[in-house]
Amino acid sequence: MKITFYGHACLGIEVSGKHILVDPFISGNPLASHIDINSLKADYILVTHAHQDHVLDVETIARRTNAVIVSNYEIATHYGNKKLNYHPMNHGGSWKFDFGTVKYVNAIHTSSFADGTYGGNPGGFVIEGEHKNIYIAGDTALTMDMKLIPMRTKLDLAILPIGSNFTMDVDDAIIASDFLDCDKILGYHYDTFGFIEINHEEAIKKFFDKGKDLMLLEIGSSIDL
Repeated sequence: MKITFYGHACLGIEVSGKHILVDPFISGNPLASHIDINSLKADYILVTHAHQDHVLDVETIARRTNAVIVSNYEIATHYGNKKLNYHPMNHGGSWKFDFGTVKYVNAIHTSSFADGTYGGNPGGFVIEGEHKNIYIAGDTALTMDMKLIPMRTKLDLAILPIGSNFTMDVDDAIIASDFLDCDKILGYHYDTFGFIEINHEEAIKKFFDKGKDLMLLEIGSSIDL
């Protein structure tokens, strides 16, 4: 499994020969100006919630690639009404795709499109691949529901928001990693704008002091699991 960070909360995942994009917000992010959305491959686009900083490039990429948009019922059908491919889910539900099993799990946040249209309840994704399992938290506060995830799935990586103000901060993310029984963390949802700027060295040290590994990738950089 290869995971690429495209800035903010956007990820690219390559697994079992398939390309997955998560929350594509690239064209509106000055920090990701070197990423060409027209060059990105996508068989699936996973959307955690409807806020513009998570869905801005969904329609453009989906029309070019014919990707299947996977999200909660309201978001998925929103794109289905635009004649795009979609797969609706809801909290607690799982589906076996050709790259692995996806479960849509709880997140504590809000969810609406830029025009105010209701975007259903926000969520995160647990992806169980052939060899590796990951959790993508989406935008969320620290929640006790995270303790449920390792009761079903042994995680190899947890991808957690750490920017504070709109989501968990670094300290809560450390607690979340305890709840998740996962000490390998990829941080995201930070630095994009002033409200969520963080001190990188301090964040990494806080995780290190707890015996955990926090990775903060440069935009466009990848890790292999």
